[in-house]
Amino acid sequence: MLKQPLFSETRIDVMHALMVAHPFATLVSAATGGLSADHVPLVLHVGEGECGVLRGHLAANNALFRQTDGPIEVLSVFQGPQTYVTPSWYASKQEHGKVVPTWNYVVVHARGTLNFTQDTAWLMQHLSDLTAQHESHRAAPWAVTDAPDDFIARQLRHLVGFEISVTDLQGTWKVSQNKALQDWTGVRDGLSAAGDPEAEAISKLVEERARSKAP
Repeated sequence: MLKQPLFSETRIDVMHALMVAHPFATLVSAATGGLSADHVPLVLHVGEGECGVLRGHLAANNALFRQTDGPIEVLSVFQGPQTYVTPSWYASKQEHGKVVPTWNYVVVHARGTLNFTQDTAWLMQHLSDLTAQHESHRAAPWAVTDAPDDFIARQLRHLVGFEISVTDLQGTWKVSQNKALQDWTGVRDGLSAAGDPEAEAISKLVEERARSKAP
C-alpha cells in the first residue's frame, strides 16, 4: 500500500478498533505459488505482542492449507466504511472549477506470520470467541454449545484453525483532510445528507479528523 503521510493512521488502538468493528477480512498470500485471497471473519486478541494476534478458521480443503507446509506470510485487509465523493460538494467548484471526484475510505493492513492448527480444543475456543463476539448483543445469544456435541464434532473435522502473529499494522484514513475548510465541510454535509450508512460513517470521520487537526 502506497503510503501518503497525510492519510496515514499509526495509532494501534484506532486501527484495532476498526479491525474489531469490521472483522470480515481479506486474507492475501502468495504461499500457493500465486496470489490467493480468502475472505474470513477474524478475531483480534490484543495484549499478545505489540500489534496483537488474529485467529480464524478455514475449510480443511482450502488450498491455502492443503498446498502449504509450515508458517506462511500473509496480509489481512480490513475494509472500513468507504464512499464516493462528488466534486459538487466542494465550495471551490464554484470558485474555479478545478476539482475532480475522489473516494474516501478507511482501511487497515495487518501483516504477519500464519500458523495452522487442527487442535479440537483450540477450534472450539476460537468458534466460541467468534460467535460470542457477534451474538452478545442479541436478547437470546446463540452459543456453540447449543448444538449437539456429535454434530459439532463432525463440523470440526472439516475445519482448520489458524493464528496470525501480527508484525506490522498500516492504516489509511482518507477522509478529506487534504481539503480546505470550506471544501471538507461541504463533503461532511453532503455525505450526512446522502441517507446512506456508509456515507454517514465517513461524514463523521471527516468531522472527527478535521477537528483533531484544528489548532
